[in-house]
Amino acid sequence: MAPEVMSQNEIDSLLSSISSGTDDVSTLQAPDEKSLKLYNFRRPDKFSKDQLRAIQMIHESFCRSLTTSLSTMVRSMVSMEVIAVDQLSYDEFVHSLVQPTVIGVLEMYPLSGNSILEINNQLTFAIIDRLLGGKGEPLRKPRDLTDIEQTVVERVIVKILEHLEESWSTVVDIRFRFEALESNPFFVQVCPGTDMVLLVTIKIQVNDVQGMMNFCIPYFVIEPLVDKLSSQQWFSSTGRKSTEGVQEALIGKLREVSVPLALELGHSVVSLGDVLQMRVGDVVRLDGTVKDDLGLRVGNRVKFRGTPGLRQKNYAARITEVLGDEELPVEEEE
Repeated sequence: MAPEVMSQNEIDSLLSSISSGTDDVSTLQAPDEKSLKLYNFRRPDKFSKDQLRAIQMIHESFCRSLTTSLSTMVRSMVSMEVIAVDQLSYDEFVHSLVQPTVIGVLEMYPLSGNSILEINNQLTFAIIDRLLGGKGEPLRKPRDLTDIEQTVVERVIVKILEHLEESWSTVVDIRFRFEALESNPFFVQVCPGTDMVLLVTIKIQVNDVQGMMNFCIPYFVIEPLVDKLSSQQWFSSTGRKSTEGVQEALIGKLREVSVPLALELGHSVVSLGDVLQMRVGDVVRLDGTVKDDLGLRVGNRVKFRGTPGLRQKNYAARITEVLGDEELPVEEEE
């Protein structure tokens, strides 16, 4: 147990009480141990718990969006989960990696400096195997990537950065850019070894193959954004972006959607044999008359009734009735 240290006022009060004999030494109050907090100067805390929580929520959103995209890319089941969000020295991070591995050096515009995206070697080769038409089996013996495999991995990293950029945009506007690919972590020096870094560890599973992906950002790189990293800021940003302009954007997109529009002259049931024997000039009897309104079909539903005619020498139809949902004919599946 650590020794208790008395303040100068407590020492003066103790000496005065002993000399006067008015107070008992046992009645003196010791300092409150709850007010003391341990601090490691070799590994200082750069991020608060709230900031780490905000970073975790950002990357949980990143995992959800990338899972769908990566599953489509490798044509297989993919699951992702944020395992930990830590702050440690860069030396500790480098020595925790296994050689060889896949390390992507990234630029985070407009921030100065580089970050690192590291993907486990076994997981990387399983993804490469799936992309090249294999079963997604991991490599039995570790080795470096070939030139073709590097090209494939760079495409995967670029796709990862797109989702990472989208997830960070809920709090701050950052543009990620892929710079270089390395296999030896000791050849990548994005900051001094004693500097603190932010490390986000994500577990990825592709079929039966599991591996880790690490996202490492030096503290001096992300320091200008530290004040904006809070769980409250993340919740307010995601809530605001989910409501602002959504209705107008949806209406604008719907107005650009093309739908098939057809005017039905009528229906008739004929045999396949009759269809095969049809010649030019044959007449097909329909179920309606020339006085009946025709059905105007939108997609696979008859939405309007109308009469055919001409407008500026083009075939046209004048709408005479708008059918409600309860009046719409049900299209039977063939």
